Amino acid sequence: MYRWGGVTVLGVILGYLAVVLANPRHFFTDDTESQYTGLWVFFGRAFRDGHFPLLQPQQWMTGNYTNEEAGLFNPPQLLIDLIAPSVPNLALYATIVKAIFAIITGLGVYRVCLAYGSRPQWAAVAGVAMPFTGFFLFFDSASWFTAMAGTAWMIHAWASSERYLRGQGGPIPVFVYLYLAISVQYVFPSVEAVLMLLAVAVGYLVCRGPRTWPQWRDAFGPLLRLAAAAGCAGAAGLLTFLPSMLSAQVSWRGNSQINNDQFLTVPWSESLNPSLPTTMPAFTSWWGYVQPLPMTYIAWFLIPALAFVDWKAAQKHWKQFVAIALFALMALMWTAGPGTVGPLRWPARVLPMLALGLLVLVCVLLGRFATLKDRNNRIIAGLVLVLALWVRTFSADPHQVLWHLGSAAVVIALGVGAVWLGRTRGASGATALVIAAMVPIAWFQVWWVQPTPMSWNLPANRNEAMAAFPKFDTGTTLQLAERGLLQPADKSLDGAYGSLVWGNYAKDLEQDYVNGYTPNGHFYFGEMLCMRWDSSVCPDSYHRLFSPEPTTGRVLADLMLVDRVVVQKAMLPEVGDQPAPEGWHFVDVPGHDKYIWVLERDNGPISAINGRVGDAHDVTATSLEETDSTSRVRVSSETGGRLTFARLGWPGYRVTLNGKTIPFHTVAKVFVAVDIPAGTDNAELELSWRPPGWKIGMAGAAAGLAGVGLLQWLYVRSRRRGVDAPAAEQLDDDQDRELVGTAK
Repeated sequence: MYRWGGVTVLGVILGYLAVVLANPRHFFTDDTESQYTGLWVFFGRAFRDGHFPLLQPQQWMTGNYTNEEAGLFNPPQLLIDLIAPSVPNLALYATIVKAIFAIITGLGVYRVCLAYGSRPQWAAVAGVAMPFTGFFLFFDSASWFTAMAGTAWMIHAWASSERYLRGQGGPIPVFVYLYLAISVQYVFPSVEAVLMLLAVAVGYLVCRGPRTWPQWRDAFGPLLRLAAAAGCAGAAGLLTFLPSMLSAQVSWRGNSQINNDQFLTVPWSESLNPSLPTTMPAFTSWWGYVQPLPMTYIAWFLIPALAFVDWKAAQKHWKQFVAIALFALMALMWTAGPGTVGPLRWPARVLPMLALGLLVLVCVLLGRFATLKDRNNRIIAGLVLVLALWVRTFSADPHQVLWHLGSAAVVIALGVGAVWLGRTRGASGATALVIAAMVPIAWFQVWWVQPTPMSWNLPANRNEAMAAFPKFDTGTTLQLAERGLLQPADKSLDGAYGSLVWGNYAKDLEQDYVNGYTPNGHFYFGEMLCMRWDSSVCPDSYHRLFSPEPTTGRVLADLMLVDRVVVQKAMLPEVGDQPAPEGWHFVDVPGHDKYIWVLERDNGPISAINGRVGDAHDVTATSLEETDSTSRVRVSSETGGRLTFARLGWPGYRVTLNGKTIPFHTVAKVFVAVDIPAGTDNAELELSWRPPGWKIGMAGAAAGLAGVGLLQWLYVRSRRRGVDAPAAEQLDDDQDRELVGTAK
């Protein structure tokens, strides 16, 4: 078992090396380069300085990190963050991190297959194949790292859940893996884990087949223990999602509607076409209807191998496949829509779950019921399946017919080779070829789609980028720019990236910018400056920034305590021909004048003069203490007035005046504001923020840890007494089946 686990690890590593040979930046593209690595560097620097930044008010776009995909309470993610500042080459670091998680993913699939009785050889096949399935390789691994990490932990939770049900393992692995899947701070793995647990529970009941009340009682005991372990993990994970759930009403993700649009919804005719490496499915995405990436590919052997399963023998043990089949079926249903269910959008994101379910199902079938009996007819059946795949692939993407013909020919040749090795060398020989073929296929697929349509081409070397970027003084910088105006030649350090930032690129540069990448931004702040998820803005943002806010009469730049404004020349070329706004002046930035205008305040930075007090109307206000989450201010007002803070109005704030709680509100639905009562004299006002629901979250974490401790104690006690949980139907019965290598 350990030997084939080692084969799984080796196969994943070789596959990763092949991908990097095809495109050294494959694992440093799109959201990884623009969102995640910036967060890793930012948090790593903060941790080393002794800070745990839940809130950064000056980072208006991304500063509420309980609302971002930061993995704040995920121990492996915190370790990734801590190391990040020490690795100058972010592309290299991202590749290493993702290779580790790909190995974790592969070993998880390997464990799941073994749990359902597969031979280790075919379990290794599934384990190596999973990281190189289409959507997982080109989206989760290349871009959406939290999806990749959450999937890796969820798969291990599946294997541990099955073992716990059968009395072969304890509750702690179930708790740990589920908690890690939840705490990556990405909602999809959490929901997918619920579906997995439901499938496991249904499969367990079907296998047990209870008919009388005592049988039902015996069956429900293990299920209740599994539900309790999962509930403990969910309680511990409340702190991850409660703050964002309770902040949803002011965020971009506040919509709880269910909508059915066609964007990234995958018809079954496309998602069930997974075995030709050149498959380019037809559905709507960013690139139109026919996709430029093999999103629905799973594994070259997956469909043709069905011809070599002894279905009569498998039918006798059908109950043992219910959990796997149900999970795959639920994933299949989800991939086809609806398009949006609250925060869950783009059903194509579930394609890795469909790949997982089908890989486990097919490889367990092959690992238990593969046969070469009646070999010639089975080869013909395999050829018919490949022909059907080719017809579907050609129908979706007829313009690349020659590539599809070549792809089908390669699959046929590999299949014939696997059959021959299975007949002469047994299962080990056949599976060795199946695994080995995945490496060049992964290389080919990545090479074939170059240049990738997803890359921002942000600089990978932080040291080089920091050396090339303008040497701004301290203070808060706001950039007004549109990323869509960049031409291909601009996407380099010698071009726009030497002067402008998008996404979390400023964090790579250790610069303090308002701008950042956020999928969960503050709705009203975004509307105020027409700023989008990547921190691009509309041309009117310049006018808005220097226009008075009606309630206070102060311009937005003052209310935000912005010290510096960088303006993209391509978006607003006329700015340099106009006088600078009152109180501001243009500064020269030698070597960067091709791309930007830079404005700074006449009297120097204001962001650190009086805490985060943005406006004091009929109030005398003096900052006493300022932290990320707290503003303490000495206030006086004879007639009553209003204090407006340079803080976004996220839920979670509390205000006290001389220790007594008073209400607060927002200005322009953006800035936190407090009305000061008339007659206030030298009073101490404290504005403090805590993540909404944090008390419930902390209590949930404590209850979850206590609960799993109790479950572990019960498990150990039962083991000492020799009373294990009733096992499911035996999975290693070799009767009525022929294995590859023994069939003649």
